[in-house]
Amino acid sequence: MTTFDDILEEAGKFGRFQKRIFGLLCMVSLPFAGVYVGVVFQGFTPEHWCQDPGLEQLQKHCGLGPEKARQFIIPLVNSSAGVGPSQCQRYDVDWNSTDLNCDGLDSETTEVQRAGLPITACKNGWHYDYEHRESFVTEFDLVCDDAWLVDVFQAVLGIGFLVGSITIGYLADKFGRKMSFLLSNILNAVTGILVAISPNYISLVVFRALHGFGVKGGWMAAYVLITELVGVEYRRTVGVLFQMFFSFGLLLLALIAYLIPNWRWLQVAFTVPYIIFLSYYWFVPESPRWLLSQNKSSRAVEVTQAMAKENKKTLSQNIKNLKDDNAETSTGSFMDLIRTPKIRKHTLILSFNWFTSAVVYQGLIMRLGILRGNIYIDFLISGIVEFPAAFLILFTIERIGRRLPFAAANIVSGAACLITAFIPESVLWLKTAVACIGRLGITMAFEMVVFVNTELYPTFIRNLGVSVCSTLCDIGGIIAPFLLYRLAVIWLELPLIIFGVLAFVAGGLVLLLPETKGVPLPETIDDIEYPNRNKEDTMKSHQLENLLPSVVTNNKETVTV
Repeated sequence: MTTFDDILEEAGKFGRFQKRIFGLLCMVSLPFAGVYVGVVFQGFTPEHWCQDPGLEQLQKHCGLGPEKARQFIIPLVNSSAGVGPSQCQRYDVDWNSTDLNCDGLDSETTEVQRAGLPITACKNGWHYDYEHRESFVTEFDLVCDDAWLVDVFQAVLGIGFLVGSITIGYLADKFGRKMSFLLSNILNAVTGILVAISPNYISLVVFRALHGFGVKGGWMAAYVLITELVGVEYRRTVGVLFQMFFSFGLLLLALIAYLIPNWRWLQVAFTVPYIIFLSYYWFVPESPRWLLSQNKSSRAVEVTQAMAKENKKTLSQNIKNLKDDNAETSTGSFMDLIRTPKIRKHTLILSFNWFTSAVVYQGLIMRLGILRGNIYIDFLISGIVEFPAAFLILFTIERIGRRLPFAAANIVSGAACLITAFIPESVLWLKTAVACIGRLGITMAFEMVVFVNTELYPTFIRNLGVSVCSTLCDIGGIIAPFLLYRLAVIWLELPLIIFGVLAFVAGGLVLLLPETKGVPLPETIDDIEYPNRNKEDTMKSHQLENLLPSVVTNNKETVTV
């Protein structure tokens, strides 16, 4: 029997064919970044204040500018940022019927008189300091008592991710990686446009959830497809670089959001690539490994022959004996992930790390939308600092190992979050620099948890283990917006404290995992539960191999005598 890995030795493990497919599929990560964290721009909440029917009359009558007029209709309140003008209340006064006059507006008595005026909620809408730009927050007035609806907009995306990754993952195993990828892109194109033309908030969140359903599942199908086309030794590098294109997507997102001021057209910009990806039908093949698993050997041979031809390689007659190398692999169940002590420990620690990575990573990005700096420059800088993460991973994992860099990335991120929270705004450059270190750390941790997860489960439950643990990533994505936006109302830096604690705990737990550098992938549960026993068996077998030749030689000498 000839396996696909055997044939890859002849067809090329990472030749021109695979590089072309890799380049095409990496493009999928670019719009995924916009969908995942585009809420920073689409759901941006600018400075706002109550509309007042008497404001324009007061301005005209007394010749006041907008800023001056607002001082007399907006009360001062305490908030997490200190004392400032209220964004959700105004004085409940008919300014035309008061005894105040234009000459007395600046006098101290006016201040005293205003202090005694009744206050009411915004009944006539809001003014937004967002000139020539529009987010869905400003269009649907999702501020004050309705501000939590912005959290829901992002949370339903996480729900779509969760359901979609499981469903499309199943379809990818059942009907193929390529077909699932193409079907998800049809769904992405349709639902993306529906999000852009949503007439109200309810339809917006429904279409947003459906959009998330297809986007995450299609991205995962592309990831699996490219890793199945390359040799085993290239999978980790290909996987890390595939995720790095997400960081390129963040840089493009900042630029596109700056150029497109309307959230609806920005959504269209995120959606157009998914329409283009439908053309991959003619350029991207089905996974030969999947075809073999479905006993479609003839089609697998066709793809492999096309691969060898483009790579300028020649295949031997072994191609005729191509079989699935996992055909007889048994399937596991969820109970296998928690039945034995060491695998149960791995499951709990990895699940927590998936959850932490999602919460901290997404939280740090969305936090840029509630700071008072230039959102486009801040977003661009934070995106640039992600790039060293991939190179640090590739540099350290084969020299130092997996466990220490993984743990260090979490701990550095946690420390940076905690330090940033207590750096005063007056030292903004330092606050920004430390926050960027935190972003670099959690990016590195997020990318590492993917392949560390695969190395800590035996073959027959490896895919199941990754699927179950990574669901905590989507649950973290559901919780992250509520954690960030609601806690920031209490204290702007409070979410950073939570992020720091989570990352610290995650890093500490990683130290409880075994090192997998230079260790063969486990095949059975015993390989995980009793690694030393397997080492002893291996040593004994080597000793027997060394002993046998001398025994045979002695026997020959005896016979000769």
